[in-house]
Amino acid sequence: MKKFETLIQKTCKILELIVAIFVLFGIILALIAFFKDGAVFNELMGNIDTFQHYLDKIFLIVIGIEFLQMLFRPSSDNVIEVIIFLVARHMIVVDTTPYEDFVSVISIAILCLVRQYLHGAGGGKETEKNNEK
Repeated sequence: MKKFETLIQKTCKILELIVAIFVLFGIILALIAFFKDGAVFNELMGNIDTFQHYLDKIFLIVIGIEFLQMLFRPSSDNVIEVIIFLVARHMIVVDTTPYEDFVSVISIAILCLVRQYLHGAGGGKETEKNNEK
């Protein structure tokens, strides 16, 4: 039974690595596509729609990088960071009402408080660093 559990754990680690490689490949393709379109930089100052599209691409790349980090080093801190970036992206890129902005700000504040609580309770990056030693 112990050998079977070990086999399942190793298989999960390999599958996580494969998914992480696909995410990294997607991030690289997104960066290439982003820098390939040089005309965007000229339009940024004159057109708000172009600027919002630009911010959307940037946030997708940042969220992809955070997700990749979460795959390699899963911790509550990394998961909360990804969720904070998702809420911030929604609030900045999507046209929202003042009520939706308020809910987003409250959500981010609650996530930061949960993150702080987990740090105080021994979770997050501090525990991760202690486990590596």
